[in-house]
Order: sequence, then structure tokens, then C-alpha cells
Amino acid sequence: MVTKPAVVFVAASVLAACTTPPRAEAPRPAAGDPALSAFIASIRTVDNHTHANSTDPGDADYDALPVDGLGAFELPAMLKPDHPQWIAAKKAVYEGATNPAGDAFPSWVLDRIGTEVLLANRIAMGPGLAPPRFRWVSFADALMYPLSTAAEAQATPDRVKLFPLEDALLRRYLANLKIAAVPATLDAYLNTVVTPTLEAQQQAGCVAIKFEAAYLRALDFGSVPEAVAAKMYASWAGRGAPPHADYKALQDFLFRYLAREAGRLGMAVHIHSFEGVGNYYDIAGADPALLEPVLNDPVLHGTNFVVIHGGGSRASHTTGLLWKPNAYADISLMTQAYPPAELAAVLKPWLATFPEKVLFGSDASALGPDLGWEVSAAAGTANGRTALGIALSDMMAAGEITRDRAQEIATLVLRGNASRLYELGLR
Repeated sequence: MVTKPAVVFVAASVLAACTTPPRAEAPRPAAGDPALSAFIASIRTVDNHTHANSTDPGDADYDALPVDGLGAFELPAMLKPDHPQWIAAKKAVYEGATNPAGDAFPSWVLDRIGTEVLLANRIAMGPGLAPPRFRWVSFADALMYPLSTAAEAQATPDRVKLFPLEDALLRRYLANLKIAAVPATLDAYLNTVVTPTLEAQQQAGCVAIKFEAAYLRALDFGSVPEAVAAKMYASWAGRGAPPHADYKALQDFLFRYLAREAGRLGMAVHIHSFEGVGNYYDIAGADPALLEPVLNDPVLHGTNFVVIHGGGSRASHTTGLLWKPNAYADISLMTQAYPPAELAAVLKPWLATFPEKVLFGSDASALGPDLGWEVSAAAGTANGRTALGIALSDMMAAGEITRDRAQEIATLVLRGNASRLYELGLR
């Protein structure tokens, strides 16, 4: 998701001439069954994916890979600052209310938009983001890159800027453990850095780990024997940047190790799968279908994986992955970038096959000085509710589900599935 580029709203007024009779209004898109829409509006959500800011004015922990440093890049129409959704979202948060100062502000936002629990993807939580209403999702990519990333960074101009951020995060993880340098052997790295980092995060309340890997490499994480990875690690530790083929094998091993450890600790694994931003993003490398070998690995059947942003334009591939026992998908970012009718079309095959695998998410992020995360959360929540209402109404009209089943599915998607997945204990 785009984080904090400079954006400015420009308001415009248009005066209509009355010399000719007004034309009939164009047909509006279906808004869903009114009674069902009202029911959906009453459900307090669990937001599966956000980059919510803390109340620290200097908060820099909202993302491991903030993309505002990548320069100018294309934005879809709904994410542009002049889109009407932002005006409506600001009204939803602020109109007729006085927001509190200080640490009470984030919870006040959740009350305003009808969210009970919000999962925050952050390097570390901060003031105002306390459980039980705010739950932590940490970033794991840095742990896949214990060796020099100098050669990996040269793949694209975007990665030249992104890899140093991962290097810095790994140094922070080492400092948290009071370790001065990356160990010389893979076994030592796993046992003194990787596992202790995940265990510390889990003990601090982390419910999932997040991979933004698609910004750095393709999602084709192969199965690599530990002995092969250990030999490669020992050959290059402290000796410069390994060639890509060697480093990819180590990354593949480390990804699966991290996923296995996350499952052992009861944490889900979130994986970014969308078109992404930046002028050199590898769209084909973000295809969720590339994750099938990981989901088929018997060693990883104890780990739950969530396709974050649902795969975007390859959402149909995500539909197939939902047949896997440990696969889930959320609709975050699509709730801001897609019109509700388009998102409803994505949702229907998911809801028709595995409604217990679908999670609501907004991808709330600060988009600029006049568009804080709270506005983004309001827009995503409103659009997500509307899209869900359209999808379920269409299914009711087609005789595929009853009204009672539609309400049951809506509750699952907006809160029940997440409560079960993360053991939140919500009613």
C-alpha cells in the first residue's frame, strides 16, 4: 500500500445551467439488499491488515518497506487524492464529533468506523495501539537476508532503495537480542537469531508475521535441504554478496523455516500478493499461485497462510488456493482500490466455495498530511461492507443462499473467521 506521499485535496464546485430540462440520472450500481446491508453495517469488524500509526508524532515503525522513497509512480483512480471516497471517509470519521487527543485517539477511530479489533502491521507497536483492540503483525522479510544484499539490490532501481531498509531492520533485530553481528553458521543463525526473534515477538503479543517479499523477489519459495542452505551460508558469511542463485536457495530455506516456526508458535503467515507500487515491481512474481508448493509442503500444514490483498488481478488463482486446508485470503487494499461492485465480483466465488476462509481488511495507511490512517480505514471499511452486501445479495437473488445464510457468511467474513484464526475469543 502507498504510504505517505505528499498529497493535497483540491475542492471544486460546478454550477449547472437550467436552460434545458434535466436529463434522467444514469443507472446506479446495485447497492445490495437494504435489510442485509443494514445488518452488515451493524457488525463490528476485525480488520485483518493495516499500517495504523501510533500516537507518537515521529512514528516510523508503520511499515518495514515504506514506498514513499521510490519516487513518482502510477496510482489507480480510487487511490488518487481527488477521488470522492476520501471526502466521504473524512466525514465518516470526523463529522459531528470531537476527536480525543493523545493515546485515546486510535480506539476512538475504531469506535467511529465500527471496528472492534484491528491488526497492525508494524515493526513494533507504539503508544495508543494496545491490546485487546490492536493486535500486532510483525515483519519477517529481514530475517531471510542475513548475508550481504548488495547484489540482490541491483536487480531494479526500486530494490536499490528497499534492500537497505531490510538491512537496517535485521540490525535492529540483532540489537534487540544483544548480538553484535550475524553468526558465522546457519545453525547458529537459526538458533540465536531467527527463532529467538519470533519467540520474543510471539510473547509480546504478535499474532502473525508478514512477508512483503514480492517487493524484493518472486514468491516461488522452493524446498531446499538444510545441508545445502548451510553450505551456501558458510561459503558467503562475511565474504561479500553471494550470486543470486545461491542466495535464492538460502532465502527459500529461511522462508520455510520461518513459516514452520511461526506455525509452531501459533502465529499465522501473511504474504503480500497484489500488483504493488513502484515502477519496477515484478507483477508476475507476486502471483499467489506461486505459493502452492509451500501450501502443499506437509511440514507446513501446521501453519496458516493468508494471501494479503487477495492476489489482486490474480484473485482467481487465490480461489484455487482456498482449497488448501491452511490457506486464507483477505480483501485488504482491494477495499480501497476497487469499486465495490468490482470487489463483489471477486468475493462471490470465494464466498460460494470457502466463506470460512475469507477475511475482511482495509489496508489502512497514512496517505499524506491530510489523509491519515483513520481516513483510509474508514474508506476501506465502508467499501468492504458495501461490496460484501452486493455479493451476498446477488447470491440470495440467485437462490444460492438464504437470508439467514447470508447473514451468517457476513458475520464470518467481517469478524468470525479472524476471531477463530487468531484465537481472539470474540462472540
